Amino acid sequence: MSVAVDSISALVQQVKPDVVAWRRHLHENPELSFQEERTSQYVYDTLASFGGLELSRPTPTSVVARLIGSQPGKVLAIRADMDALPITEDTEFDFASKNPGVMHACGHDGHTAMLLGTAKVLTSLREHIRGEVRFLFQHAEELFPGGASQMVAAGVMDGVDHVIGIHLAAMMETGKVSVRPGPVNAAPDTFQVKVIGSGGHAAYPHKCVDSVLIAAQCITNLQHVVARNADPLDPLVLSVTQIQGGTADNVIPGEVEFSGTVRSYKPELREQVPAWMERIIAGVTAAHGATYEFSYVRGYDPVVNDEEVTRIVEETLKEVFGEERVIQAPPTMGGEDFSAFQKVSPGTFFQVGAGYGPQERWYPHHHPKFAINEDALPIGVESFVNLTFKLLG
Repeated sequence: MSVAVDSISALVQQVKPDVVAWRRHLHENPELSFQEERTSQYVYDTLASFGGLELSRPTPTSVVARLIGSQPGKVLAIRADMDALPITEDTEFDFASKNPGVMHACGHDGHTAMLLGTAKVLTSLREHIRGEVRFLFQHAEELFPGGASQMVAAGVMDGVDHVIGIHLAAMMETGKVSVRPGPVNAAPDTFQVKVIGSGGHAAYPHKCVDSVLIAAQCITNLQHVVARNADPLDPLVLSVTQIQGGTADNVIPGEVEFSGTVRSYKPELREQVPAWMERIIAGVTAAHGATYEFSYVRGYDPVVNDEEVTRIVEETLKEVFGEERVIQAPPTMGGEDFSAFQKVSPGTFFQVGAGYGPQERWYPHHHPKFAINEDALPIGVESFVNLTFKLLG
């Protein structure tokens, strides 16, 4: 039932102009997490134009398309995320964002376009498919609690044997594909701290409990969690990313708030971090006569690739693209809610290089100048189509 690699490659090249056009439309019209109304309708209408797909809307801003093959068999789910970020774009593309303050700065426009291209190619090859392909167009990857868990709760993974997904990598050479077994994305937890002192006139600090100074000491001492509490061989990141406090240059504020993120892989380490943090915050605030409020929110679980599915993915990609183009990039401390799908069915999340222009001008994800090389898009489509036949066959 399989289709020759060369035949798939030719079909992918035929659909490339469409994939690029879809990506540019999505890039020009980005929408934030849980607000992807026009985006999801565009995806729905595009899928409907292919014919042969069973379409549904499991949540208000997500889309699922089912392609039932000519013979019974396994069920493969392929996922793409659709949401953008609250970032003002700083590029000179003709298709730059028309939505002020919102930008596709993480490649989700490319992910969605690649999955649309995959659906179009596979629809034309339905008679060769044994089983079912389920295309998951997911909302809200960027904002906890994330769209993946909501789609799982809506039943999109019922009966799925394997799940795969791609993330475009703007800091990786176009043409390279990275796949590795085991952990690939960390758990992204968040925390919030309020330091409660006693405000007053800045000229008389001895009559105040200085929440600014105490918060600063808390922030500095929290780095001991990584440097002196955790095993240095266990990946752990603690970053304070926001601070709010004060209203005037001659007033010591009574309260200062700060927040940030903790990234980790190891479950037992993840459990210990909040207690370590609170012990430091409690000690520093008590030493200076202040009090505190502390909250810690567990984010997505780590993305951990299934050994057997990943072996098949890696072998297939080497067969399609050649061994020299398939690499194993190191795990990242970035978070991804693809893990919600992997909790239901074994799966693999891999990267497709999309570095744009000379390497010294590559910009990281979530940057206002972020860009992807559109030549990476057919590589993603070709990967998905070949893996469909391998994993269902």
